[in-house]
Amino acid sequence: MVSLCREGLKFPTFVAENMNNRQKIFNDPVYGFVSVPRGLLLELIDHPYFQRLRRIRQLGLAPYVYPGALHTRFHHALGALHLMQEAIETLRQKAVEITDEEAEAACIAILLHDIGHGPFSHALEHTLIEMHHESISAWFMQELNREFDGKLELALRIFNDTYSKKFLHQLVSGQLDMDRMDYLNRDSFFTGVSEGVIGYDRIIKMLAVHHGQLVVEEKGIYSIEKFLIARRLMYWQVYLHKTGVSAEHMLIHLLKRARVLALAGETLDAPKHLSWFLYHKPGEQVQNEEMLAHFARLDDNDITAAIKNWTETSDFTLAFLSKGLLDRKLFRLEWFNEPPPEAYVEQIKEKVRKHLGESAEMNYLVFTGAESNRAYDDSKEQIRILFKNGAVLPIDQCSDVPLYTQLVTKYFICYPKIPVQNQG
Repeated sequence: MVSLCREGLKFPTFVAENMNNRQKIFNDPVYGFVSVPRGLLLELIDHPYFQRLRRIRQLGLAPYVYPGALHTRFHHALGALHLMQEAIETLRQKAVEITDEEAEAACIAILLHDIGHGPFSHALEHTLIEMHHESISAWFMQELNREFDGKLELALRIFNDTYSKKFLHQLVSGQLDMDRMDYLNRDSFFTGVSEGVIGYDRIIKMLAVHHGQLVVEEKGIYSIEKFLIARRLMYWQVYLHKTGVSAEHMLIHLLKRARVLALAGETLDAPKHLSWFLYHKPGEQVQNEEMLAHFARLDDNDITAAIKNWTETSDFTLAFLSKGLLDRKLFRLEWFNEPPPEAYVEQIKEKVRKHLGESAEMNYLVFTGAESNRAYDDSKEQIRILFKNGAVLPIDQCSDVPLYTQLVTKYFICYPKIPVQNQG
């Protein structure tokens, strides 16, 4: 494979006269034309591992709330790649030393940062698969590194934060990474929630590097404040919307019920690759080629097909949950500032049991939980502002607005929408 450096292409400024044959153009609804140079990046995009992201929606079950939110992880990854290109070009213009190899590796790291996501966003994590999606992403990257003869080695070091130039990792995974920059902008666009709109272009133009760390120039402080507020609003209005949370937890409990039945010897009508996870005990799921092969073929379509099939299964609980998700008969979700009283939970269970009958498994139909969000977590890494006099201060020492650093936790109870009186 001919390297970008040997072709004389100054990375990541891809647009040059009479060089269209050396780049691929994607028409993105958010940013317009996105250019990718022909070579390793484009080969990774064309790989089946990455193409799978076309079949995984970015916001999981959010279309039940926002019908336009049908964009995919594929869209998001390309958008994050585009923003990484912009960020690297901005830093280079400010005399930050970034070699062609480092630029390409950082772009690979952001392109593949979500490649380990399972169907319907986070619903499968710790349900069928005992791994976090970031661990699976690193695993996919290791496999791709072997397939591409070690050409992803530097990208892996940046992704895992073991490379000397820490700011490159911060662009991939940090307080102001290109992942967050794209998903806030993109999710706002497709949901129509204008509160999530951020000045991503100005933030990128204000990025700089100080003593190896990513900082924001003084003029960009107001854009950062708006970014943090927008992130908080998007979490409670979109990502943790009560209807979306209800649908996601219905799916989680549906899959848990299916797995219990499968491990008990029941025959479930499910696509091949989903069945592999259903019938394997948690302790048997190890990182091996067989598991990766099945996961690499698993997407939203498998889950949707299974749900359609399970509406006709003999197990009442599994069929009830499946019909609810398929026909959008979603459970009621009530928020609490503290865990709901046990007496209230038992009261709801008793009334649901009377309505649905003794064959209904209450642990899958009435359940409690909690959701938490912190708009700005300064415990591990802080957003730092670079002033004209050379001073660098954490944003909480130079901002006039609340930064919402506290962890906000809301508790919930979720149950079928049936006539329930005296709910309190």
